[in-house]
Amino acid sequence: MNNNKQMTRLMLSAAIAGILMSATAMAQDNTQDTSTAPAPAAAKKVPPRQANTKTTTTLQQVVVTGSATGVKKIDASYTLTTASAEQIKQANPKSTADLLKIAPGLWPESTGGQTGANIEIAGFPGGGDAPFNTVQLMGSALYGMPTLSFFEQTSIFRLDDTIERVEILQGGPSVVFADGQIGATENFILKQGTEVPSGSIGVTYGSENLKRVDGFYGFQLAPNWYSSVGGFYRDSKGVRDPQFPADKGGQFTATLTHDSDNGTMTLYARALNDKNQFITPIPLIQNGTDKFSAYPGFDPLTGTYNSKYIQHVFLAGYPGGGTHADLANGRGAKMNFFGGNFDYDLGSWTISDKFLIDAGDVDTNALFSGSNPASLNDELYNTPTGQGGFALPAGSATATYAGPGGGGAVDPNQSVIHQGWWYIHKHLKNINNDFRVSKEIFDGNTLTAGLYLAHYTDDDKWALGNQMLMTNAPNARPIAVSYVDGGQTKQLTDSQGFLDNGGYNITESGKATNKAFYLSDSWHLGKWLFDASARLENQDASNTVCNLTNVDLDHNPLTLYNNNVPVCNGTYSRTDYNKTHTSWTVGANYELADNMSVYVRGNKGVHFGDFDNALRGNTTGNTAPVQKIQNIEAGFKYQSELVYADISIYHKQFNGLAFTPTNGAGVQNGSQRLYGSDSKGINVSGALTPVENLKLSLVANYLDGHYTHNSSCFPYTNVVTGVNGCAPINGVQLQRQPKVRYMFTPSYRIPFAWGDVTAFVTYTHVGPHTQDQSGLQQLGTYHTYDFGVIANIEKNWQLRLQGTNITNELGLTESNSRIFGTAVAGGVILARPLEGREVNFQVKYLF
Repeated sequence: MNNNKQMTRLMLSAAIAGILMSATAMAQDNTQDTSTAPAPAAAKKVPPRQANTKTTTTLQQVVVTGSATGVKKIDASYTLTTASAEQIKQANPKSTADLLKIAPGLWPESTGGQTGANIEIAGFPGGGDAPFNTVQLMGSALYGMPTLSFFEQTSIFRLDDTIERVEILQGGPSVVFADGQIGATENFILKQGTEVPSGSIGVTYGSENLKRVDGFYGFQLAPNWYSSVGGFYRDSKGVRDPQFPADKGGQFTATLTHDSDNGTMTLYARALNDKNQFITPIPLIQNGTDKFSAYPGFDPLTGTYNSKYIQHVFLAGYPGGGTHADLANGRGAKMNFFGGNFDYDLGSWTISDKFLIDAGDVDTNALFSGSNPASLNDELYNTPTGQGGFALPAGSATATYAGPGGGGAVDPNQSVIHQGWWYIHKHLKNINNDFRVSKEIFDGNTLTAGLYLAHYTDDDKWALGNQMLMTNAPNARPIAVSYVDGGQTKQLTDSQGFLDNGGYNITESGKATNKAFYLSDSWHLGKWLFDASARLENQDASNTVCNLTNVDLDHNPLTLYNNNVPVCNGTYSRTDYNKTHTSWTVGANYELADNMSVYVRGNKGVHFGDFDNALRGNTTGNTAPVQKIQNIEAGFKYQSELVYADISIYHKQFNGLAFTPTNGAGVQNGSQRLYGSDSKGINVSGALTPVENLKLSLVANYLDGHYTHNSSCFPYTNVVTGVNGCAPINGVQLQRQPKVRYMFTPSYRIPFAWGDVTAFVTYTHVGPHTQDQSGLQQLGTYHTYDFGVIANIEKNWQLRLQGTNITNELGLTESNSRIFGTAVAGGVILARPLEGREVNFQVKYLF
């Protein structure tokens, strides 16, 4: 512990010293976005074919997301965040989802690992997965629905050196364009080939035994033809070492571009094959609403239940007669993408078409929380069955270690827990096309008409439940239990430690087609820019799920773990869903000066149901209503040599939200309840450059959001406390969304004759937040420190040392999501804390 503290002090001292060194008292030309530091001195001159992407100031940058033909950032009357490739790296993202923290009002919960993040958007009552977030590649959505059970779109996208920039749009015109996302859309733009061949190769080593190689190369094939290739491969044990590779795999991307006098055509392909550990909540001690500490024997910063002992299993209830599963496959993805963009200028007419085809597997092999831990003796004999106990006859049981290296009796005082070993095989297919044509009606006025089509499928096999009895310790070991009752020996678990062979073993097949037509008109009138857009969209979807019958798999009444296993019985239930709705947006922007503008915008959009959260479990005609949002926002943008400011205020109102009671296996066990929400808040992005090379950046938001439109209470059964309750939600704070969140980053660049060194520290504060709609489980507040030191040496070399959570802060993003209400029993809570300190060092050669 003393060594850790000393290491923390040294890293903080080095980073802060670099920032606070004195500088010449003269203002610099602010040519950067709200990133942590200026661009490297070794940055190459933009090749001629890329000259249109170079901007002199942030507000003059042209953005393409959420507009018909592209608009300067100073003229964009909505909340928009952009980041270049260098700024993405300086944000220290632990995953694709984690990058979204650079946008005010977005809060990704990245404590579950590389994939499967919950993404919260200020004022959008999500609470899990990412229902209001779309990932775009070159302007095309990766899948037709933002989220499904065990899937959200960042799970099939990885960051690497093939990304040129990202544009993150919140609300506003996104309700009309592309897939009509009412929440947030991040659009990743790929690097492409250049007339002058250029590229880079980088090698990274991390404190979690990360070994990673990144590369990119862009070149000219022939006159007006350009290509690029790039990608990464990495292997890591992870901060929470599971005794097998936590993250292993890579990605390859290629582009082909043709420029002509009147337009550009770009084709791109990407192959992703990556396996990622999914991290389940671990035990902590809670004392009050904002004080958490380590559970004895379980380091909250580095501990994980995952281990070699529970890595390989056979799941007998999996559809089709059972299957082998491997925890090392985690929540990974094996996906292929092929897409293209075509833009053509015919004078007063312009044509644009974007398409994307992708398919692959997005499987989940992971533990999911059950009840709270207890001693083996209490679990076997004393804990009530309603709280996860077994209530066996006193002294009747024999418990031995199972799995690899098994055998030997388990100490009755050993702390144990049972958790679900879930396996979900998910095969996705998607094809979408966005075609638009624009016509200049008269000087300053452009009308755009667009047609969006998407067809996508989801074919699944699930094995949920599979409660495994294991030691309540890092790198857990499974436990097998038998007991004597009435002179007969009964098997409470199988030889692997499973208490059951699944509580929800289904097949699922979903198909959907979205069709949308939209019109948009923008009008430059002096210093004003007005725009009005509307979208008419239809979603026609169906979902077929096998019906279940409980069977005794081995016809042996003494093997209790498989006497009543729900398996597909050969019949199916189909749910059809066909909805049509209109979305619209109206905005006005006034340019007070070349570097300052104000705007106001109103929009109303809809969120269609998905295969799992609207269709599955319901019948045709009885699905939940579409969710609707009404949003009014206003903003101010300003940039000078000294200050950059982008500030917006908003009022968002939701209706059509549905609460579905579920049991510990995630299966619906009650009727849906409808409700709404009302939120007001402010988003801030800003930077101050008081002297040359010193920059002080801020990303912040304040949210006052609560639930509305439901005067009843939500019934629930809490398997942790054993309480049957009913919680009112009107006026309760929106779940999982901090009232206040901000990141403050001072950075300092030191120029030398051979290059430059930039150092920065990011302080992040996350305010009070809660687990679910009841507000009964408070998750407290926390703050973290991240740092970076980047050296650019001559024209070709770059050294980068970056670290996250360097003070080993214990902060929570969620608790036991399998329950409703308080998650605390006996002072113990299962929750997801931040990972401990992680430091990475990269050497990169640029050519």
